[in-house]
Amino acid sequence: MFGFLIKKTFFDMWDNLLYLVVLNLGYILIFALFFYLPLNFFRSLPLFASLSFFFAGLLLLFAYSGAVSGMVAVLADFLKPDFKDFLKSFKSSLASSLIFVLINIVIFFLLSYAFPVYKSMKSFIGLLASGFLFWILVLWLLAFLYFFPIQSRLDKSIIKILKKTLLIFIDNPLFTLGLFLGVFFIFLISILTAFLLPGISTILLWLNVGLKLRLYKYDYLDKNPEEGRRIPWDVLLLQDREKVGKRTLKGMIFPWKE
Repeated sequence: MFGFLIKKTFFDMWDNLLYLVVLNLGYILIFALFFYLPLNFFRSLPLFASLSFFFAGLLLLFAYSGAVSGMVAVLADFLKPDFKDFLKSFKSSLASSLIFVLINIVIFFLLSYAFPVYKSMKSFIGLLASGFLFWILVLWLLAFLYFFPIQSRLDKSIIKILKKTLLIFIDNPLFTLGLFLGVFFIFLISILTAFLLPGISTILLWLNVGLKLRLYKYDYLDKNPEEGRRIPWDVLLLQDREKVGKRTLKGMIFPWKE
């Protein structure tokens, strides 16, 4: 199943390169205006102004990601989204995206305060508490991966999104770890092109394809509760494999020679 996830994401990206590049330009613009320029050219700004730039940038980054996730979710379904639908996707995901970024900001400030406090205790209890907080942070970051795909595919309510995020993560820890490694790999490759490609839009495509395929498991268990945890992935992925088809590197670069 995971091998097909890699294959489908790659060909979805390849077939929509220009589309994803345009979406990545939005990310590059946000980072340039709200993070790079203030840090490198506006150093004389008052602290309040610098923090305002950073805070506004985070809000816009998460709001934009919600919209982009909605667009690439359409790609994951073998459809072609229209750029005119971007505003609709942006509006539908805006509220939950903004609440989510505020939740992350609160968590960051709480942990940034808690870690030094427990570290300064210099005792076994302090070490134990620091370790506990560290693993809570790791688990949160892993569960975080499902937020935007769930928002795009299943629900727009922040409470329901967070609930489903945790439930899917708890039920699929190894799959989630694989998703994280994929995100890390795409991120590293994107550095070489200054995030123009594959970029963050492809990371969201990867996560959306991952959730789309994983949800087949729950559809199957709903219809076949007696099967337990035995999931016939070859059967469940049959239609998607047929739609992707047999693709070769030669056919990708020189399709007229196939």
